[in-house]
Amino acid sequence: MNRRASITDLAKALGLSPSTISRALADHHDVSEATKVRVRQLAKELHYQPNPLAAGLRRGRSNTLGVVVPHITGYFFPEVIHGIASEASEAGFNVMICQSNEDAQQEKQIIELLMGAQVAGILLSLSDTTQDFEHFEAVRQQNVPLVFFDRVVQGFKGPNVTSVTLNDYLGAYQVVEHLIAQGCRRIAHFTGPLHVNIHKNRHQGYLDALAAHGLIPDPRLIAFCELSQQGGAAAMRGLLRLSPTRRPDGVFSSNDLAAVGGMQVAKKLGFRVPEDVAIAGFSNEVFTQLTEPALTTVDQRCEQMGRTAVQLLQKMLPGPDHKNTTPRGIVLKPKLIVRDSSQRA
Repeated sequence: MNRRASITDLAKALGLSPSTISRALADHHDVSEATKVRVRQLAKELHYQPNPLAAGLRRGRSNTLGVVVPHITGYFFPEVIHGIASEASEAGFNVMICQSNEDAQQEKQIIELLMGAQVAGILLSLSDTTQDFEHFEAVRQQNVPLVFFDRVVQGFKGPNVTSVTLNDYLGAYQVVEHLIAQGCRRIAHFTGPLHVNIHKNRHQGYLDALAAHGLIPDPRLIAFCELSQQGGAAAMRGLLRLSPTRRPDGVFSSNDLAAVGGMQVAKKLGFRVPEDVAIAGFSNEVFTQLTEPALTTVDQRCEQMGRTAVQLLQKMLPGPDHKNTTPRGIVLKPKLIVRDSSQRA
């Protein structure tokens, strides 16, 4: 009684073949109107709902896009997903959203799940712990469109693989140059693992901005930490234990959560922000406008990134309007947002 009604159930009840039921529900011209009425009436009585995944398996490809993100907390990934879902809906696609929880093994299992569900394409942002990319080989070999966004696999190419990213290097360079313009000379950097492209590029932007202004990076001011509120707090606590001539007068964090954690510790220990230590983050999370002082950050164009990812994927789908060519990867331009946490002038 509680089992979901299927096309087979409708076929048995009406003495018709499953294919006839399917064509009737699709309003196919080769099924009589009388039969269509009978099928629709019984489908309504049994509360029949089509199963898009099962239909996709029968066709060999569904109308669903698989989306894989490291997490759905904070502002960035939910906003990217919003852009993906909006663009996908306008194009007639369903979206299946999965999170890897920054776990490479979960990411691998999700890819297997999505491939088994015959998704039309996959949009993915790497987990921080992914260093083996073998699980993407099946996607590439089966020619399923794969679009990396934000966190990408460097050098992983194919006719069905492309990406949309932010110019993280430029965003970081702009932040550090701004801190230097505010008089900072000992600028610390909170960063994640450098095998991940976003952290690698932001770190390089940090180093190059220092070099361009004649400042030598101090390894003691580079904090590899969990980019969370707790991670930023721990990193700042360690930096402020340095002697007055060695501790930082500015901090650039690779994300906003760690920046806020660092700001809270600095204030708790009696340091003024930005007078004693100017602080800037990266992402433009909603809470950055609510901190005291409001946090300087970099806007990542989240919704546009999501919409662009879907547009790139569509260009790789087979069809009369597509040439099956790999679209060139797109790099979005960041926007520096200066607020009170770094403004000394």
